[in-house]
Amino acid sequence: MDNDNRLKIYVETYGCQMNLADTEIVLGIMNKSGYSPTQIIDDADVVLLNTCSVREHAEEKIHQRLGIIKKQKLNKPNLVVGVLGCMAERLRANLLEKRKVDIVVGPDEYRKLPELLDGALAGTQGIGVRLSRTETYDDITPFRTEGISAWLSVMRGCDKFCTFCIVPFTRGRERSRKLGSVVREVEQLVEKGFREVTLLGQNVNSYRDEKYDFADLLAAVANVDTRLRVGFTTSHPQDLSDKLIDTIASRDNLCKYIHLPVQSGSDRVLGAMNRTYTRGHYLGLVRKIRSRISNVALSTDIIAGFPTETDDEHKETLSLMEEVRYDGAYMFKYSPREGTPAYKLGDDISEEVKAGRLSEIISLQQRISYDVNQTTIGKVVEVMIDGTSKKSDLQLSGRTDTNKTVVFPVGSYKSGDVVKVKIDKATSATLFGEVVTSLN
Repeated sequence: MDNDNRLKIYVETYGCQMNLADTEIVLGIMNKSGYSPTQIIDDADVVLLNTCSVREHAEEKIHQRLGIIKKQKLNKPNLVVGVLGCMAERLRANLLEKRKVDIVVGPDEYRKLPELLDGALAGTQGIGVRLSRTETYDDITPFRTEGISAWLSVMRGCDKFCTFCIVPFTRGRERSRKLGSVVREVEQLVEKGFREVTLLGQNVNSYRDEKYDFADLLAAVANVDTRLRVGFTTSHPQDLSDKLIDTIASRDNLCKYIHLPVQSGSDRVLGAMNRTYTRGHYLGLVRKIRSRISNVALSTDIIAGFPTETDDEHKETLSLMEEVRYDGAYMFKYSPREGTPAYKLGDDISEEVKAGRLSEIISLQQRISYDVNQTTIGKVVEVMIDGTSKKSDLQLSGRTDTNKTVVFPVGSYKSGDVVKVKIDKATSATLFGEVVTSLN
């Protein structure tokens, strides 16, 4: 069939990197089924929103977006609209009953998309939201446009059941891809010119393929090409092993950056969250990481205003931040998610108090990030170029292997090149400098 005659599909992605990887899987399935991916929504015959349910605000954005798309559908009656991902899994028939969408498909049912879209194009609503204990999409080739960085999902689901988290209910239980399959996909990415891969999982360091654990997988991927930069996210403190720490330390092309969510600095709150570690265990892990991995950067997730959290427990979180001194953090107000154990606790902390606590957390982290980044002034760092800076065409932007953004003057470089930059200025979010050497 001539490509110009193929139905065009547009996917809009919300939420985490797992959703970005899932969108590439969806486009891979649909491209193989005769659809042509498009980045222009007005050209599309099918519009899919790949959604997130982690926080209430994320779902509100989707409802607003569906309202706008519904108006577009008035001018294009045959347009098929669908919701994918975690919100599809959580709200299911509700989205269909209100006739907001034509199809609803959860994270484990993307193989059904061609069939469901055939029905929708014929005027029949469709739903596929069954969770799986085996689906990993191991045999699906993701549809990726040219680039230098790729997100690569190596496992799906989560078995931790943190009381605030909807993920085990929207993405199901943990299951891992085969190590050999992941390595083959990385080899293909290297052949296509990709310079960086990030291995993804809800709790990626609980990866398991028979005798292989995540440290084995990470080493195998790093060995594909020593010039390939390899990172991963997200970790759970309980599963970050000595073997994994030593693996990261032993290979130059493994990123010296670990995202290690703590959520709270209070043991009582951590218990209420079912985080399965204590403040002391977490701080001991941080000390171990820093003693074994030179110049490692750490980031975290923090929730402000978890149900029953007291002012003193909030201060415990602030004191933990002062002790760890994270390079960066993702910081949020607690958002109740119906269906989670924490939802039954009641949302007993006012929005005003939550906002105040979050403001204190953000202000402290900005100060810490600024102070940490000042220590890079005068140092030379290796930077992989992403492209032109967002603020000026006269500057390029890239990242270190510690995930710090570096901005420097334009030169005869391209995306994917690695350069050495001497840092002469730093803010809480960005390093600035001049290129001293190109490594390409």
